[in-house]
Amino acid sequence: MELRLYYQKVREVMESIPGEFAVVISNDTGDGGRAGMPEEVSRALAGRLVVDGKARLATAEETLAFHKENEDRRIALARENAAHRLQVALVSEESIAALARERAKEKKTE
Repeated sequence: MELRLYYQKVREVMESIPGEFAVVISNDTGDGGRAGMPEEVSRALAGRLVVDGKARLATAEETLAFHKENEDRRIALARENAAHRLQVALVSEESIAALARERAKEKKTE
């Protein structure tokens, strides 16, 4: 393939991508690439992957599913990290007694 034609095709693919990043779905390649693996890449890389035949641009539905799955993973990881954190507060007996007196006063005023 002529180099000028190659980069012209890459630019055409890049111009068809609306945002700064694109989700691509990998194609099966002879060098070990697995088909069907989604990934978010820059417009320039997406253009090269599509022209090289290593990937295709994801449909709108595939893009939404990819982003939703990533968000679900992020939330699950945040919950797991929060569950592993242990928070301990040291409170003196005097502070506990003061809080008890304040609550007793609040109950009397109600």
